[in-house]
Amino acid sequence: MGRLVVIEGLDGAGKRTLTDALTKALHDRGARVATLAFPRYGVSVHADLVREALHGEHGDLGASVYGMGLLYALDRRDAAAEIRENLRGHDVVLLDRYVASNAAYQAARLRQGADSPVVAWVRALEIERFGLPVPNTQLLLRVPPEVAAARAEGRARADEARPRDAFEADDGLQSRCAAVYDELAALGWLSPWHVVDGAAEVDAPALAEAVL
Repeated sequence: MGRLVVIEGLDGAGKRTLTDALTKALHDRGARVATLAFPRYGVSVHADLVREALHGEHGDLGASVYGMGLLYALDRRDAAAEIRENLRGHDVVLLDRYVASNAAYQAARLRQGADSPVVAWVRALEIERFGLPVPNTQLLLRVPPEVAAARAEGRARADEARPRDAFEADDGLQSRCAAVYDELAALGWLSPWHVVDGAAEVDAPALAEAVL
């Protein structure tokens, strides 16, 4: 059975770049690696509903903390069998976002912390009720919120098909979310965490050794 490794961080933190670098470093060590990114836009109806709501569709759905949290969770529930199959056939399954993203963002939206009821609800829903696999380790790619925002804005300018959504464009939300992520990491929520400085050059080979 492989190890489930999750990369978490703000929008614009560089999670996709780290996923690519870590995948290469793991391959260089002879590991079999599978990757998956959440939300699964274009694959999951629940993820597509999330994206539409974040761009103003579906009435007041985007304003509902628990409604959006449920859609994120349903996207992962539908991917659970794929994750388990990948764990059986690979040494590492590397996920770009997972359950902690839901916990961090919904708590931040409510201006609450890692000890809040909504974080407990996410865990009860996704891990206990939906039975999603528990990560072996989680990587918090930490960058200053203003750096993440600038990267997300630059990405949106470079790709007209990828405009910033309501969460990405909310600087206050991003700052609060960063604080909740720090709390989750300090608590070891769901698994041990490694904090990675996303503002510096990441030593992917050393990180690969740490997660194996």
